[in-house]
Amino acid sequence: MTDVNAAAHEQPDREAALDAQPPAEHESGVREPDPFRATRWSPRVRWRVSPWWLRVLLVYAGARAITTVFVLTLASVQGANPWTGARPGYFEFANMWDARWYQIIQLAGYPSLLPLTPDGHTAENAWAFMPVYPALVGALTWLAIPWNIASVVVSLAAGLGAALVFHRLMSRFLAPDRAMFAVVLFCVAPVAPIMQFGYAEALGYLLLATALLLLVDRRYGWLFPVIAVWSFTRPGALAFALTLGLHWLWRWWRRREEPFPVRERVLAASATVFTVVCGFGWLLVAGAVTGNLHAYTDTELAWRAAYIGYGELVPFTAWFQSGGWWLGQPLGTIAVAALILAFTLVLLSPAVRRLGIEIRLWSASYALYLLAVFFPQSSVFRIASPLFPLLGAAAIPRARWYRWSLVIVFLALQVGWLLICWGIDGRDWTPP
Repeated sequence: MTDVNAAAHEQPDREAALDAQPPAEHESGVREPDPFRATRWSPRVRWRVSPWWLRVLLVYAGARAITTVFVLTLASVQGANPWTGARPGYFEFANMWDARWYQIIQLAGYPSLLPLTPDGHTAENAWAFMPVYPALVGALTWLAIPWNIASVVVSLAAGLGAALVFHRLMSRFLAPDRAMFAVVLFCVAPVAPIMQFGYAEALGYLLLATALLLLVDRRYGWLFPVIAVWSFTRPGALAFALTLGLHWLWRWWRRREEPFPVRERVLAASATVFTVVCGFGWLLVAGAVTGNLHAYTDTELAWRAAYIGYGELVPFTAWFQSGGWWLGQPLGTIAVAALILAFTLVLLSPAVRRLGIEIRLWSASYALYLLAVFFPQSSVFRIASPLFPLLGAAAIPRARWYRWSLVIVFLALQVGWLLICWGIDGRDWTPP
């Protein structure tokens, strides 16, 4: 065994010695080329020896450059619409749809009286959008940066931060090449263009990835500030509260295999309670300002009224209502049941189990949250995107044909998402 170990180290030592010596010379005085230099400085070797953060940065920049080509191509054929004129520039095109609500919030704040439709129902209004993202963009506008540019800058920076933290999260469970490929998939995902538009999603990804990394590393105390900011950035804190509660029970159940000290029990339980409170925080703020405790939920319901009319929020019914609207009954109910079964099987698959219990708990909790409150329509792809940690499971196979094929498929789906959900054709009813 000793000889084998010595042989294993012989090649690196030889290369180190060659590095320390100058190339040999012929008798004529001409220096011979170093046979190892081309290998040492090939692009592949440079990529492998470069810092992980630099590789993430290059992947993210390359992915955003490709997406920019897609976006500019679509903008070049975009007709006049409620947000832009025909053939808008990039930054104008990146601030359509809900992006304008964030600008309204920065300019006018939130209404103290809920706007009503002609028949007396709550109309669509700014309370559906949380304040952290418009506050950050607004801070940049104080530096004389136009809103359309500032919103994209914030999203791009947050997306890069999310990619960096996601790499660290995946590195807890996957080999380096697999963790990096998970980042590649995150950067080229079908809804990845949202990270360079005037939406709060990229900031939400950053905060979610940070919260999951802290949870995996058992750094419960740092969860408090992250959750506090996240709760006023994007919905989902209630799902993370469920994740924390299940995580606490999991650690208690396995306390003999993995010690669960009293200090960590108290911190994890306190973080769970804090997250529950924060999860209802925006609802309470909206109720206090408007005098209507249902201001936030009524505002959210206004967006689904175009499909099924106005009604009360009845948990765990919207998916079946949506199934009926899109497919009719009983096919709609069958489709939803099949989707639930398929997602459950995915969570139980060996590939997902390699990602650790925390990611599985988050994925199950967020899926349950969506099943309880969300009405699926074309926005479902964006709303479901916080399940991106599951991309780690898709990054496990190492075959080159598989990885390149998956990247190409994701980019093709990205084009499809832009065409269907972002570009506007007449009276468009497929919002992103």
